[in-house]
Amino acid sequence: MQGLQSLQTTTKMIAGIEAMHMVKKGQTLQGEKSVQRQIYLINELFDLTA
Repeated sequence: MQGLQSLQTTTKMIAGIEAMHMVKKGQTLQGEKSVQRQIYLINELFDLTA
């Protein structure tokens, strides 16, 4: 297994793991548990555009 090459890679990997745990626990911001809310959460966490 190869080690993590940079701090940026490590940070993004940990953020992804935390995001998946939040989705699994139903902590998709506030409101109903929907796919749209989960997508919004991921986009917000990773500064993505929808």
